[in-house]
Amino acid sequence: MITLSDISKSYGSKTLFTEATIQLNRGDRVGLVGPNGAGKTTLFNMILGYESPDSGEVIRERNIRVGHLPQESAPAGNETVLELATAITPEFVELRKQVLAFDAGHHEEGNEWHDDLHNRYNDLGGYQLDAKAKGILKGLGFRDTDFDRPARELSGGWVMRAHLARLLVWEPEMLMLDEPTNHLDLETVIWFQEYLTNYPGAILVISHDREFLNCLVDGILEIRMSRIYRYRGNYDSFLEQKAAAVAQQWAAYKNQQREIDRLNDFVKRFGAKASKASQAQSKLKQIDRMEKLEPPEAEAATVGFTFPQPERSGLKAITMEGIHHAYGEKVIYRGVDFEAERGQRIVLVGPNGAGKSTLLKLLAGVMPVQRGTRTPGHNVRIGYFSQYRAEVLNEKLTVLEEALNTPQRVTEQSVRTVLGCFLFCGDDVFKKISVLSGGEKSRLALVKLLLDPPNLLLMDEPTTHLDIASVDALVSALKDFTGTIIFISHDVYFIRSLANHVVHVNAGQLKHYPGGYQYYLDKTSATSARAALTAGGAGTPASAPIAKKPAGPGEDRKEQKRREAAERQARSNARKEAQQLVHQLEKRINELEMRQSEITTELEKPETYENGGNASILNREMRQNEIELARLTPEWEVAAAKLAEIDAKE
Repeated sequence: MITLSDISKSYGSKTLFTEATIQLNRGDRVGLVGPNGAGKTTLFNMILGYESPDSGEVIRERNIRVGHLPQESAPAGNETVLELATAITPEFVELRKQVLAFDAGHHEEGNEWHDDLHNRYNDLGGYQLDAKAKGILKGLGFRDTDFDRPARELSGGWVMRAHLARLLVWEPEMLMLDEPTNHLDLETVIWFQEYLTNYPGAILVISHDREFLNCLVDGILEIRMSRIYRYRGNYDSFLEQKAAAVAQQWAAYKNQQREIDRLNDFVKRFGAKASKASQAQSKLKQIDRMEKLEPPEAEAATVGFTFPQPERSGLKAITMEGIHHAYGEKVIYRGVDFEAERGQRIVLVGPNGAGKSTLLKLLAGVMPVQRGTRTPGHNVRIGYFSQYRAEVLNEKLTVLEEALNTPQRVTEQSVRTVLGCFLFCGDDVFKKISVLSGGEKSRLALVKLLLDPPNLLLMDEPTTHLDIASVDALVSALKDFTGTIIFISHDVYFIRSLANHVVHVNAGQLKHYPGGYQYYLDKTSATSARAALTAGGAGTPASAPIAKKPAGPGEDRKEQKRREAAERQARSNARKEAQQLVHQLEKRINELEMRQSEITTELEKPETYENGGNASILNREMRQNEIELARLTPEWEVAAAKLAEIDAKE
């Protein structure tokens, strides 16, 4: 369908592609990955015809329809949301205007023209598109009342959703999406993901959301060292294959270097001896004839960093009681209670418009409590990260100056390390904040939070505008964070990596699930992840202490003692069961971690790669162990918390 043959592309001294070739066929579902600046968007532009390669050619099948969603905001004019969603071609837009004008009586032509107009409109599917567009718009979070709103009234993120709806209504043979989940909430991401699994055309997508890639794609194109490498399978499979390939390349490179060293050593030892001179020359020629292997390119560094840990807070980080909140006549919360304890990492989930961001703002204090009480805990210092936090940056300063402008004592080197993790590299740190994009300002605000972290961190979609390496860096930093985190995210990988507590927000009610995201899905017994967000769920609020039942007026002392003994025995049994479960989980986790260490040692040995299948088997086992660890760790956290709760009641 689309072929890029031996393409090369450079900008000045920077080479993006050298004789790269790829083939995209009908039905392909491919993720395009690579470090920031590798050339992903340039590749898109060459496929779309916006740019040309320096050499090579881009061949597109004749009459193929290619739909493109750019990463940055697309334009919106005077059209309504529904008109924008159905604007599949200029001809269709014009026909739609004429049909609506004729039906409204604003016409001069006769009935014959009217019949021809409606026939052409019907041939383009006009009478079916409105219904299709409305269904897609609802899936993307729009309400019925939004359909007739002028698109220009919407924020940039909602305009992007409307353009995404237009592409899905149009259904081109090739759908090209550049970070399509950036402006979507969790519910919408899951709907979009499910919709694309049944999409009839091919898909080429750039995304930093690895869960999205894992669920959608069956192939990965990686841009690396000015080449394009293709892998079968989803993103996790790509990581496994790449790790095995890199390990094999290292082993082959090291083996060749040892052989070269051995030959050179022979030359040095015997080159001056007449009897060995011919053999020494033969060794030199053998070295010259070798096809020299290059070591694998070092990965774009996912730099690990440590940041100052906050001062310890009291046990209760924040409490809200009897909270009422409304926007005009629309009531969001009526008498809601909420509590977060020190060390909890709570993710707020629920359907679009349920009030998650409102709850976060109430907790942060950026929105006043209309009724009820909001009580931060002892020694609590709150930090709030939202899409609009960038407004507090000093636009007269450079990126580096603003990052250094923190109460914490930090070195310039450590600050530049953190900035590099969030895509501010080289001379980027000397840019004035006034020239940064909205995404760059958002990333800089996130850096400032990490450099001077509060002990109660509230974050609304912190991974937006981050690439996969930066998301990994943020996850690593927040896992070491000793304070309390309450956050909203559409990135399921980020949620799974971080959350140890889930609060489901829906219809003005909060339900607490004292475990990770998978625990929440299991407890809701939902048929899908989206159903778990939109339904009330079968889960129950976090367990409350069991009150002792007082003796009834006719109950004698002997019966009361018998009942109390039975309750003590029940608590003892519950404690034993909890202890046993914690012990079993700890034992299995320790076994897996020890095995991971053993596998890592084996993969570092050159002899492991002498039989090509050994490395693949070990990498597959390592991946399976990682999956099991990711499943068991939240289970252990829940079991340990339950045991601690039982002990506290003793």
